[in-house]
Amino acid sequence: MTLMEKIKDAAGIEGDLKSFVKPMAAYTCANITLGGAGYPIGMYHQQYMNFVEGMQTSVTGTLSMINGLIDAVSDVAMGVITDRTRSRWGKHRIYVLIGAFPFMIAYVMRWCSFGISATGSIPAMFAWYLAASFMYSTSYTMMSVPHTAMLPTIEPHYFRRTQYKIVEYMMNSVGQVSSFIFMGLMLGGFDMPDPSPADRTKYLFCGIVLAIWFFWSPVLSFFTCPEPDSRSLYVEPLDLKYLFREYAWVFRNRAFRQYFLISIFNSFRGSFYSYADQYFMISIADKYRHFNTLNIVAGISEFMGSPANYFLNRYFGKRISGTLFTPIMIVGLVLYAFVDAKTPSIILFFATVLYNFGFSGPGFAVDTIQPDITDVDELITGRRREGVIATFRSFVSKTISSFMTGILGFSLKAFGYNVKQKEVIYQAAITKFGIRLIFTYMPIFFGVMTLILVNSFKMNKHDHEEIQRVIKEKHETGSVTITEEEKRRIELIAGRKWEDMWIGNSITL
Repeated sequence: MTLMEKIKDAAGIEGDLKSFVKPMAAYTCANITLGGAGYPIGMYHQQYMNFVEGMQTSVTGTLSMINGLIDAVSDVAMGVITDRTRSRWGKHRIYVLIGAFPFMIAYVMRWCSFGISATGSIPAMFAWYLAASFMYSTSYTMMSVPHTAMLPTIEPHYFRRTQYKIVEYMMNSVGQVSSFIFMGLMLGGFDMPDPSPADRTKYLFCGIVLAIWFFWSPVLSFFTCPEPDSRSLYVEPLDLKYLFREYAWVFRNRAFRQYFLISIFNSFRGSFYSYADQYFMISIADKYRHFNTLNIVAGISEFMGSPANYFLNRYFGKRISGTLFTPIMIVGLVLYAFVDAKTPSIILFFATVLYNFGFSGPGFAVDTIQPDITDVDELITGRRREGVIATFRSFVSKTISSFMTGILGFSLKAFGYNVKQKEVIYQAAITKFGIRLIFTYMPIFFGVMTLILVNSFKMNKHDHEEIQRVIKEKHETGSVTITEEEKRRIELIAGRKWEDMWIGNSITL
């Protein structure tokens, strides 16, 4: 065996490299936008709203909560729409193209009120940024839900889906790193000044450039991704009973319930941390000048976890990365709990490395488990419902983030935080406790819960192969040959009796 063959074997690459990589690149290039566009928003938008536009945390929190309610509806609707779409371009990828246009416009709107803030009218600013947030989140949903739902359709193989995910992580990094370097340099480089209203023009310029940058990748993915024609798809009449049943049946799937809870707790952990990091850096650690440098270290640390996650996933299963890496993440959070203005910067950097290297594990576990949930759902219903399953991935990450921003905005206000007096010297003991509670103590709690839930997930590679085998056999012959042991194992994963599922009877649910 040649060296190249050994490398391909270790990486799990089958056949010709070009034919192996091309479809992955075609699908995952959209993640330059889907994984990258939210990165500068997550890092800089909260400080922009509070410290540049001058809106109190309670006001921006209210805005986020209202948008979260609207976003929840759009996610649910998009899941049903994409599962019912009949077109020569397939069920999913047409929406990746359609959503790209309003997304580009909304991205600019989120970084500038075009003179409204100069009037000093908080209601007018609130209305503008609510409209911008609604347009942004709805167009993002239009792209992200169908894109996530498409993977089980274009790639049925258990481990190859993981390979798609690792390439997806690379594309995410392209979007994140490129936008971060550009925006970070525009806003101050490696010695960040505290944000102020004088920076408005910088934020607008960043919004325009990044909107253009994030437009092309979903368009390219539409034209290159090989999704099958769906014009022959049968769809049931649409009514309230149908909608209720579509989503109620999802939760009868034990594998989905486990995945859903892992996603929720991991999203809570991330939302608490990412919302409060700027307040922590400015008002507790007094080291905001290192903000961009710390984010570079964070990105490198997270990316360094990807190869380890990939090979652990290949040889030991999809939950192992969460099991091994989550404790490292928790140790990083514990270190943050002891950081203050007198702490040497090296401790802050070390905590950042541990946290970000560690959280790559549970994130990777959640991402790689998700496509397999669709196959378990088909065991129960007899239908492919990628959109409904994917809805919850988007719903969890976006809606929880929106609601948490709202709740935490009010919490900071309750703890006495004032965006006009953000320096360490102004912070009372109760305010410092509130920021630490949000940035470290709550993420530690949700990190521990994530670890427990990841360890409870049951399905492995052999289980998935058996599930796909019996589904194929049932569709082709109308019956299934299976041992009692395998039947009990499938019942354990699905959380349903064999005879109560489509796979064990002749009814399509």
